[in-house]
Amino acid sequence: MVNFQLPQIIRLSAVIMICSFYDDLHANTLEVGQGYPYATLSEATNIAVPGDTILIHEGTYSGGIYVADLQGTASAWIHILAAPGEAVTFDGGGNAWQFTDAAYLEISGFIFEHQTGNGVNFDDGGSYETPSHHILFDNCTFRDINASGNNDLLKLSGIDSFEIRQCLFLNGAEGGSGIDMVGCHDSQIHNNRFENQGSNSVQAKGGCRNIRIERNFFKNGGARALNLGGSTGLQFFRPLDAPYEAAELKVYSNVFIGSDAPVAFVGTINTEVVNNTFYLPTKWVLRILQETVDPDRFPPCGYNTFRNNIIYINNLVSVECNIGPNTAPETFTFSNNLWFHSENSNWTGPDLPVEDTDNIVSEDPLFEDASLEDFSLMEGSPAIGAGYDVTDPSVDYDEVQFLIPRSIGAFEGGMATGIVDYKIDDAQDFRVWPNPASSDITIEFPGPQDALRISLVSISGQQVLNIGKESMDHRKTITMPLNPDLHGLFVLRIESDEWEKSQILVIE
Repeated sequence: MVNFQLPQIIRLSAVIMICSFYDDLHANTLEVGQGYPYATLSEATNIAVPGDTILIHEGTYSGGIYVADLQGTASAWIHILAAPGEAVTFDGGGNAWQFTDAAYLEISGFIFEHQTGNGVNFDDGGSYETPSHHILFDNCTFRDINASGNNDLLKLSGIDSFEIRQCLFLNGAEGGSGIDMVGCHDSQIHNNRFENQGSNSVQAKGGCRNIRIERNFFKNGGARALNLGGSTGLQFFRPLDAPYEAAELKVYSNVFIGSDAPVAFVGTINTEVVNNTFYLPTKWVLRILQETVDPDRFPPCGYNTFRNNIIYINNLVSVECNIGPNTAPETFTFSNNLWFHSENSNWTGPDLPVEDTDNIVSEDPLFEDASLEDFSLMEGSPAIGAGYDVTDPSVDYDEVQFLIPRSIGAFEGGMATGIVDYKIDDAQDFRVWPNPASSDITIEFPGPQDALRISLVSISGQQVLNIGKESMDHRKTITMPLNPDLHGLFVLRIESDEWEKSQILVIE
């Protein structure tokens, strides 16, 4: 069922990460709150250095905080954390926080509410050559903004390599976005929930490139839940000469309920919308628009892909695809989408600018229980095994591995075999078998691997098996014997210096 509950692997990873932080705190733990050495966040940020942890204790703090040049390093991040189990709220202010020229910061566990400008604002200080970078937002709530114009719960301008995960965006401004990005690059937005937004849940414009929007839940996500592109003043582009509003955006394994248009392609190129589930949009399914028009600089919106999606509509949608002027809809790729009209049994399918090859029309996708926001697939769903074979996304909304052939929509509905393939990168993958297991497991790689670290961790966080720095100069397989007393769900973690993968393992 699609409630806002994190998959077990994400919850466990978060527990392990938090524990490691607290076990490995440097001497500089700057505690903030009534009765602690620092009364405000600003006092702590004024003296924080790489490796420090700013630990904020329970209470409601005033917004309006400005911080410049707070930077950790790649090996010594600065962690700004709400104390575990304590409610820490930043209330009011124009912005709760505005951080400029920040780097290597983790922000976790806070509530931001009732701001009159933007909820939280991170920017590059107007210096496009030195963006803010490596910012992690984890387990934060952005809600109830006290504004109705172009005000955003989270505003990011000139930020590279950020990650936003496990956050809640609730009740945004009528004219604003949940997350508004201008000139951001190489970043991830995943495992978040957006509800009751105004213009957008997520907007990426002003030269944004390579943003991965994956496994999020959007409910009444705004007029355009995803504004893939947009309209930006030329002086605000990052870089200044970017020839597109947005490019190479990746929208994977998300669930959408409502919105006038769940997805709008607006001056974006080479963008993919793959393996998502769209339920009862209120006006259109998607829009193809061009709002920044200059043929000498900006190509028309085009060369985008809409594939392997489930679209479940009713009579509120009269035009499935709205196409504006100065666009190139003929360059789009549509394939393997499932379209179902719940109130018109004679519906013949969507009106699209090009053929939707290998699509499925007027067959009920057979959701488990849409009324309970459960969009997983029942046995016998026509979406099972009907998807186009793609590399990404590799996992569905619940982080279940997509099979070959994969299902259409945000959920894999097929039955896995005892041998499972896991993608390491575009060039390599590995296999684990059997799963479920009883006596031992075998891990097979396509070739030699350097200094692998393999561990098995229980759901409660206890490490039950560890193989450190295992090299595979001549072997392609590793066999791991299992303790006969082990039973239940475990996490198999495989790490190298370049990558890390985790997978649920069932031991019988």
